[in-house]
Amino acid sequence: MSLHAAVKLVEQRGRVAQLCVLRGDEVLLDRSFGCAPDALFWIFSASKPYTAVLVHLLAERGQFDLGAPMAKYWPEFARRGKDGITIRQVLQHRSGLATGGSALGDALAMTDWRRSVRRIERARPRWPAGAVPAYQFLAFGFMLGELVQRVTGRPFRDVLSTEVLTPLGVRDTHLGLRGELWPRAVPVLAPGPVAATLNRPPARAAVIPAAGISTTARDLAAFYRMLLRGGDGIISAASIEQARIPSSDGEVDRYVRLPIRWSQGFQLGGPRDTLSPLGRLSSPNTFGHNGSNCCVAWADPDRDLVYAYLTDSVRGQAAAVRHHAAVADAVLQEFPVSPSNSR
Repeated sequence: MSLHAAVKLVEQRGRVAQLCVLRGDEVLLDRSFGCAPDALFWIFSASKPYTAVLVHLLAERGQFDLGAPMAKYWPEFARRGKDGITIRQVLQHRSGLATGGSALGDALAMTDWRRSVRRIERARPRWPAGAVPAYQFLAFGFMLGELVQRVTGRPFRDVLSTEVLTPLGVRDTHLGLRGELWPRAVPVLAPGPVAATLNRPPARAAVIPAAGISTTARDLAAFYRMLLRGGDGIISAASIEQARIPSSDGEVDRYVRLPIRWSQGFQLGGPRDTLSPLGRLSSPNTFGHNGSNCCVAWADPDRDLVYAYLTDSVRGQAAAVRHHAAVADAVLQEFPVSPSNSR
């Protein structure tokens, strides 16, 4: 069995990258391209599933009810017509609150937790709660992150570390990159001033739950392998199954303006007409998340397959989607799944 085609595509692109593919307990591929195996990549929105898994875990323990309004645990959230938005609707990107006012404002505030939370408290929903999917690209993390802090009384980063990352046994996954790790950080390649902003230590060190994790492909693959194994004692298989229940299938996301299959914290795979970084050959049961068309990771239960591909580039979005789809499909075609075997 060869994954040569996927490796060739990564090499031809010529970017700094890591690619890790697991099947069951077997490591099929674990390669670094132009960097050390422990180089730390900023994975952007591929961070979201970590926050989602933590929320499902705390709900499993009875610390809150996913069907309850956010405002039950965070009273200030109710302002300006947000009193009926539930935790589950936030997980599904169906809160009607794609941003805390504007995408630019959210991006400018993302390194300041309190400022980001205040923006959300003052924001008015654009759509009725539950009505349509609208991707909460940064608000997702601050809404759920503040919820976690309110119910636990602890900083979000500490809760994520003690409840998910430490039990998982990963040493190279960091929400906000601490100073001593800076020499291992892979610089982000982005257009003009964006790169200058993202590559400054204050941005990389900030706690941004929806987009702020730095990690390796190996660590990211370990996270998804844990989910495929039914939680490995960290979270129950029932909670993982709930997180994977589709909440949007074929609807056009009002923020991204593309049809996206959402669940309660993940993007879902499946054959489609439009390109997806999860691959056109992905099965409908595949769950994972793209990060700025720069990094992507997923697990396919039908193939018992885990995939994590991290790069340094957020430039050329259309070309990046085509590239990521091609690399994913090069891996997937090695493991065909017949419709009768799909669960």
